[in-house]
Amino acid sequence: MFGKIIYISDNVAHIEIPEGTPIAENLMNMHVIFEDEKKKILGEIEDISEKIIKVGFLGEIVNGRFVGGVIRKPTLSARIRIITKEELALIIGEDTPGSMILGNSPLYDDCQIRVDINDLFSNHMAIFGNTGSGKSCGVARLLQNVFNNPNFLPYKSNFFIFDAYGEYHNAFKDINKINPNLHFKYYTTNKTEAGEQKLKIPLWLLNVDDLALLLGAENVSQLSIIEKALKFVTIFTKGDEQTIKYKNDVIARALLEILSSGKPSTQIRDQVLSILTRYNTNELNLETPVFQPGYTRPFRQCLLIDASGKIRDMELIISFIEGFLTEDYELTLPDGSFMYTLDDLKDALDFALISEGSLKSEKVYDDANLLRIRLHSLANGKEKVFFEYPEFVTKTQYIRNLLTSANGKKAQIINFSINYVDDRLAKNIVKIYSKLLFDYAKDVSKRNVLPFHIFLEEAHRYIQEDFDKKILGYNIFERISKEGRKYGVLLGLISQRPSELSETVVSQCSNFIVFRMVHPRDINYIKDLIPNMSLEWMSKVKYLQPGTSVAFGTAFNIPVMIKFEMPYPAPESSSCDLSSIWFIDRVQNI
Repeated sequence: MFGKIIYISDNVAHIEIPEGTPIAENLMNMHVIFEDEKKKILGEIEDISEKIIKVGFLGEIVNGRFVGGVIRKPTLSARIRIITKEELALIIGEDTPGSMILGNSPLYDDCQIRVDINDLFSNHMAIFGNTGSGKSCGVARLLQNVFNNPNFLPYKSNFFIFDAYGEYHNAFKDINKINPNLHFKYYTTNKTEAGEQKLKIPLWLLNVDDLALLLGAENVSQLSIIEKALKFVTIFTKGDEQTIKYKNDVIARALLEILSSGKPSTQIRDQVLSILTRYNTNELNLETPVFQPGYTRPFRQCLLIDASGKIRDMELIISFIEGFLTEDYELTLPDGSFMYTLDDLKDALDFALISEGSLKSEKVYDDANLLRIRLHSLANGKEKVFFEYPEFVTKTQYIRNLLTSANGKKAQIINFSINYVDDRLAKNIVKIYSKLLFDYAKDVSKRNVLPFHIFLEEAHRYIQEDFDKKILGYNIFERISKEGRKYGVLLGLISQRPSELSETVVSQCSNFIVFRMVHPRDINYIKDLIPNMSLEWMSKVKYLQPGTSVAFGTAFNIPVMIKFEMPYPAPESSSCDLSSIWFIDRVQNI
């Protein structure tokens, strides 16, 4: 079948086909061994013409192990043969305790392809493919293989799937049938879906950065407004004696700001009345008695305007309000130790705008008005339900609740169906959860003891070149891609448009599973971004059958073609069956 090597150019051997030798089988992409001077060099058949077979070099088999890369090329007299089954196992994975079945090889009679679990799951991975390529089924099969593995029970695994279309519920809901110690947990954004747990995020676990994303902050100056609003939340929701004292102080300072603004008296009076109608305490309100020599009257009566258009008792009012100031008070951000609502935050933000002087500064007002409008819209709209957590929990308790199934047992797969909210909120929900998990993982006393795998369906919707870096100084997905591995927080990107993803995040992925892709921009993006990715292999992804992929990265000795078995149960990702919907058996009245 193979003749002698005619010549070697770059990394390719040109092999003669002996005259009269029939090519009885399809050799394209098959692997061959060059045996020469006790060396075994692995190659892959890249091209076959009438007289020449071209074989690219991939690596060497040394002392029973495959080593990528070739230091010395074979001699022209090297013997060439098809790889044996035993040698193939060195390339596509051996059956070891730390390995799992990934799929089958379409090139070698459905021989099983195995992968080391650490090599695959201890790094970020990306799974790409066009609609209809079998991408969703491949993801489902991949995770089902993890839990179907008879060699081990992944009891402490934590897979968070952010499901853009609600596809994966069906694929994992019966995981308990595999083993009674395995459990699946499902959160939905469908407010009317009966019997399922609704997605709810405790508002008090969000910080300035989270709220900036949620409210769509557009410039850095808005962060100070959000920060001040969060500080005011503390004094507007807690009722202990010291907090009430602080509340009197901030109200008094806001009133003094208005009284010294130089605005017309009627405007000053109306603003003071407005503040004390909405923000007040038992000690400081419109009915608080103000003492003067010989008589007492309510505070509101001190705001009367005389015939000259002045507030006659201005000095008395200022003196009275100054009595509520305290010098030893410093506002602090909430520490997650008490709960508050969107309405509390709305009131705090409104007060922050007043205290920031937005009523007298057009610039401050313009910067803050967008935040105010969006917060009011959130607090009064249908999406507020996602931030109405029913009881107080700490961050630790909330994370533990996420990892606990309905029967109180450990959950290994947590599925968030986010297909019932718009893209903007869905993106913010994914970012908030990812940041929450990343921060939690960083805070644990010992690294990597509680690994989190975050799988993002339609990742191009969330992992983009956003404004986050400009406003916050970082993007949470880029931070996780760079730092997450050391804390055990790993990303799984699932996308049909890799060219729309953040280059920084994709560049940090160590393993890639690519199903059929036809758009040249996406194909070239992958080829240019990933080192050692040949044009030959990328050209193959255009013609892959559904369910077949090309896999490469640190978990794979060489790029391999993998045929995934259909998952059972399958995700709800099939195309619309028009023939069964459109047509009827006979003409009838409709």
